[in-house]
Amino acid sequence: MKNSVKKRILVVEDDAHIGDGLKLNLSLHGYEVDIAVNGPTAIQKWKTWLPDLIVLDIMLPGIDGLSVLKSIRLEDERMPILILSARSASEDKIEGLTCGVDDYMTKPFNLDEFLLRVERLLTRVSWSKNNSTMENLCASAQTYSFGGNHIDFKSSLAGGRHGQFRLTEQEVKLLKLFIANRGRPLSREKLLEIGWGYSGKTSTRTVDNFMVRLRKYFEKNPKKPIFFKSLRSLGYIFEHEKE
Repeated sequence: MKNSVKKRILVVEDDAHIGDGLKLNLSLHGYEVDIAVNGPTAIQKWKTWLPDLIVLDIMLPGIDGLSVLKSIRLEDERMPILILSARSASEDKIEGLTCGVDDYMTKPFNLDEFLLRVERLLTRVSWSKNNSTMENLCASAQTYSFGGNHIDFKSSLAGGRHGQFRLTEQEVKLLKLFIANRGRPLSREKLLEIGWGYSGKTSTRTVDNFMVRLRKYFEKNPKKPIFFKSLRSLGYIFEHEKE
């Protein structure tokens, strides 16, 4: 590698044979590599180890790869992520791209092609970080308005009929998740997986408690919500006409 500073790559793969093989080959090409064998560990290592790129399998224990991808995209839209999966159907690739993946390769794969794609993704993200025009374009997409309410995701400030107030980091993540899925039902389990990184088997009223807060912030009558609605036996849905 031309750059003396090693780039960090997080490999999210539950198959030990594949994971160890990827780690060996990436290390031989000058990268620093760590492995996560399940979804919750992947999210934890992404936050603490701060990789430069993530190689992500879809079929993972704990939390599936697409939920890991969605969770990361709530906070970081630029982290380069390459899905490496045995799922090769067109609809799987489309779903991955829709969720925000940068590249998609299927197993079995050609190692040389994989290494070239990794290098390309890392080169592209390095370029974009130094591109001031790109910075300005991204900054313009950090606000959202609905029903007389306004959210600035960059500053975590929101305002509406109750005046201006500051949102917590978790409230911001949950709002981004609802906005990205406007008009689509979200189960409590899926909200926990993507918004908090919890296993779908976790039993908690965390989501319900946060919904009470969001309704208090943004609804005219929190007891009769028109934006953040409950769906019996399903979960919640965020609805409104685009402004």
